[in-house]
Parts: sequence; structure tokens; C-alpha cells
Amino acid sequence: MKFFVDTAEIDDIKDLAATGMVDGVTTNPSLIMKSGRDIIEVTKEICSIVDGPVSAEVAATEADAMIAEGRKLAEIADNIAVKVPLNWDGLKACKTLSGEGKMVNVTLCFSANQALLAAKAGATFISPFIGRLDDINLDGMDLIAEIRQIYDNYHFQTEILAASIRTVNHVKDCALVGADVGTMPPDVIRKLADHVLTAKGLDAFMKDWAKTGQNILS
Repeated sequence: MKFFVDTAEIDDIKDLAATGMVDGVTTNPSLIMKSGRDIIEVTKEICSIVDGPVSAEVAATEADAMIAEGRKLAEIADNIAVKVPLNWDGLKACKTLSGEGKMVNVTLCFSANQALLAAKAGATFISPFIGRLDDINLDGMDLIAEIRQIYDNYHFQTEILAASIRTVNHVKDCALVGADVGTMPPDVIRKLADHVLTAKGLDAFMKDWAKTGQNILS
């Protein structure tokens, strides 16, 4: 499963990209607002840090305006994925932009039928929001599994980009059920390496090593 980091904070992106664990970046208007920077400026900088897809979201709500904004965003760099909402206008924009050879991420997906429409519109990525489904007592993993089955049934090339990931268990479950990509906040990626027994074992090793009085570099 590919890992995308869900942020517009440059320091976090640089730090995680250096680990080799980040395959792309997703942003949205809320994340741009938190960064406090101009959308074109910060998106261009992000694209210079990572080679993989960088999702930049349109702000328009009508198809023609979405297409115009999508074309503008796609000019920033070759690895831009234009992000559009999953409604009829967004699907129209997706069809046009994908037909022009642009990567398109269709976002705010909450049903398998919506995901089917996005694939038929030529989406590069479909973004089901699993955390928000959990908020209303629905299992987001059930949605990922349904989309996986439908896409496999008909050999759609659209990648399932699990979004609204909030916990390390979300990451594990997305990988188990077959999501192609998981996008998550920086702190969730970092927590994937944590385990109490790893920390406990390392502490014991270091205490024993100190008793030897040795130094590998000396």
C-alpha cells in the first residue's frame, strides 16, 4: 500500500519524505488554510519535494469553473492530481480533466455507487472517507471492501485512496482489505513504527550494552 501524507506543512513533508515512506501528498482547502500560505506557492513547493502525486483541490462548485481551476492547478507541476468533489459537477469535471491526461482525485466518497461513478468518469484516485463514516457509526472498512470488489470485478484502473485515516489501526485495516493508497496525517505515519515491546526491548539492549563499556566506532 502506498502512503500519502495529508498535510500542507512543508517541514512535515520534508521530514517524512526523507524516510522514503511517503509516496505522495494530499491537500485540501482546510489544510491550505492551516498552512497560512498561498495555494499555488505552497503546492509548487510540495511538488518539488515529492515525486509522487500531489492532490490540489479546486474551490469551485460548478463544473466549468472546476475545469478551469483544475487546468490552472495542473500547470503547477507534472505530478499534480486535481482534486474534485464527488457530485455531478465534480464527475463532469473529472471526465474532462482525465480526458486531457490529467490525474484526478475524486474526493468525499461515502458509497460504493459513488465510487463506481468516479471510476466510469476516469478518476485516477477515489477517496473514501473512512473516519467520517466511523463518526456516524458506519464501518468505513466495509466501504473500502465493497469498492475493492467492484473495481476488481470490472478491472477499473482507478486506485482506492483511503482518506480520513485517524489511527494506526485504520492503516492496518486498509492494507488488509486492499486499499491501494492510504493518506494520513504526519503523526499517524510516525506512530506506525511505535510498539511498547520494541521500546522495552531497545531499552534493555542499551542498558546491557552500556555495561560492556564498548564503543563500536572506537
